[in-house]
Amino acid sequence: MWQVLGGTAWCWIWGVALSIASGADHPQWGQPWSRNMVSNERGLPESFDPATGRNIKWTAPLGTETYSTPVAGRGVVLIGTNNNRPRDPKHQGDRGVLLCLEEATGALRWQLVTPKYNDDIYQDWPNAGICASATIEGDRAYILDNRRSVLCLDLQGLANGNDGPYTDESRYLTPTNSPPVTPGPLDADILWRFDVPEQAGIWPHDGAHAAILVRGDHLYLNSGNGVDNTHRRIRRPDGPSLIVLDKKTGRYLARDRENIGPRIFHCTWSPPALARINNAEHVVFCGGDGVIYGFVPWAGTTPADGQPGTLQKRWQIDFDPEGPKEDVHRFIGNRKESPSNIKSTPVVVGDKLYVTGGGDIWWGKNQAWLKCYTITGEGDLTPHALLWSVSLQRHTCSTPAVHEGLVYVADCSGQVLCANAATGQVYWRHQLAGEIWSSPLVADGRVYVGSRRGDLAVLAVGRELRVLSTVQLDSAIVATPVAANGVLYVATMRTLYAAAVRPANP
Repeated sequence: MWQVLGGTAWCWIWGVALSIASGADHPQWGQPWSRNMVSNERGLPESFDPATGRNIKWTAPLGTETYSTPVAGRGVVLIGTNNNRPRDPKHQGDRGVLLCLEEATGALRWQLVTPKYNDDIYQDWPNAGICASATIEGDRAYILDNRRSVLCLDLQGLANGNDGPYTDESRYLTPTNSPPVTPGPLDADILWRFDVPEQAGIWPHDGAHAAILVRGDHLYLNSGNGVDNTHRRIRRPDGPSLIVLDKKTGRYLARDRENIGPRIFHCTWSPPALARINNAEHVVFCGGDGVIYGFVPWAGTTPADGQPGTLQKRWQIDFDPEGPKEDVHRFIGNRKESPSNIKSTPVVVGDKLYVTGGGDIWWGKNQAWLKCYTITGEGDLTPHALLWSVSLQRHTCSTPAVHEGLVYVADCSGQVLCANAATGQVYWRHQLAGEIWSSPLVADGRVYVGSRRGDLAVLAVGRELRVLSTVQLDSAIVATPVAANGVLYVATMRTLYAAAVRPANP
């Protein structure tokens, strides 16, 4: 932490500097609706040094594995991690954790602690913790926990009382066949809970990942339906891939009925985005079958029989038309031929859709692409929607960042790419030493991107490659950097760094 210089005077100088640099909250994954990971923040640091404290506002210890990208809003920062470095002695063992930290200091306000889903490691991967990114709206936060429950949380936690209608936090916190855990003021206040596997009828796989999209009174999220522990069977082929909930109550309103289940190669990990094209809104969703769907936003009511309604499809695009479509699990482990899937989030800019995808990291072919489509029209747009395609070095989980006519993306080989957003012309490729699972953030004239070796690369935006700095951090970076209110947040597996430009000494 920074030393205090001149007591009150130093705090005043710091506050003035931050107010000048401040922009806005970052309450969800990417920009609202479009999911584009581009920030309007200014005055961010080009580099920082944890060893000396240079440009470090604060740091906060996490668990030992952190895959969740932080969000910041309403004076707090939310980030998922595991419980291998417990914050509260009553919570011991492998758990999912969502930390709520004070935005100003990094101090713990409260935490959500979630027992494991069950004994099948392929349904809740050991030590993965809570992998999803939260969404903040008003005084509430929405999160998909490691048990695939959608939770609506009070941003104040239990410190101001247990608000309902859900009031059984003790049962939620207590592992099966264990003595009851008594919640306290450092625990989360759950307002409602929706159990996706039980109430929507899906079979979860590995780590639960989502970034919940809020539109009006509705929540949209990928269901997490996937293969079982054999990796060759879909236990819930009729289960939904995209679901809609009432944000006030958690009521199950609608789902897709595109029969995606039998074609899911691994799991359904891609969160939805929202687009507005020709004055019409489209919910853009990448299924676990490698097909991109455009749905009409839900405007109906739940049928009288209590079953969820059906989302109306406007269009679809097959991301990999040459890839296998039937009996897909015979290609498990085949690095030369397999279906494609999409783990990243689709990004919509105007009527252009930018998507990365390709062979599965663990089980599929090595091929991967960044593709750009025009999403106008209805029906099957596959034959004519593709504007351009760029081959990536290898598998990718990276969401594109589109800024001032350029698109930036990374892949699992450790390569960062810059291309023309209109034509796909590649201007440069930059190789990092470690794999990249995260996505690039574009902010303040820079591209921030982290690697699993623990390097944060800071590159200049533009058609010419310029490396501005490389910051070596304490452990692997899988989460995507974000910027909010004049602060750059970078999460490693073990630490959340809040970096901001330190004003010059008076």
